[in-house]
Amino acid sequence: MYAPTEDDEVTTSVRYADQQLAAIHASLLGLTEEQARSTPCHSALSPAGLVKHVTRVMRQAVVTLTRGPDLAAELDLAAHEASFVLADDETAAGVLEQFEAARPGYLAAIAGTDPDARTLTPPAPWDGIDDERPVRRRYQLLHQIEELARHAGHADILREQIDGVSVPALVLTEDGAPPNDFFAPYVPAPGTLGA
Repeated sequence: MYAPTEDDEVTTSVRYADQQLAAIHASLLGLTEEQARSTPCHSALSPAGLVKHVTRVMRQAVVTLTRGPDLAAELDLAAHEASFVLADDETAAGVLEQFEAARPGYLAAIAGTDPDARTLTPPAPWDGIDDERPVRRRYQLLHQIEELARHAGHADILREQIDGVSVPALVLTEDGAPPNDFFAPYVPAPGTLGA
């Protein structure tokens, strides 16, 4: 958990982004491959598919925050849709490894961003925006947190639908928090993710 503190704006952005990433990662703790691929809600979204998608989000954000938006990648809707689904040759453990490999570079890109710098955002035709728009990097930083928080919420809902376990308890477990009146560490079954 990112506890209250007097961090500067960029450090706050990094810490909040990492908090959301911790929740998304923890959402797979103790799941079987079948559970990680399952789609327990009315959509086609699975916990492992969500982790795969967020990995793509992190990789694209590194490019956007360090070099500017890659319009071809931003507007590649087929790649966007494919990022939510594990291919037959992918595993939940494999997408978690890719997620963790992308995480440090992503957080470093956020840490290296000047919130007051000017840049352009790519078109977003799904929102009725057909041209690039000038923004401060602050907009991009907050948009990253918005996206990650949305996906962390998705991860929590998916996990609760699978086995009733809440993601905040899984995050505390992965953080090694001691039990207290509000929390008991989760113990993953042998042979599951993170066991």
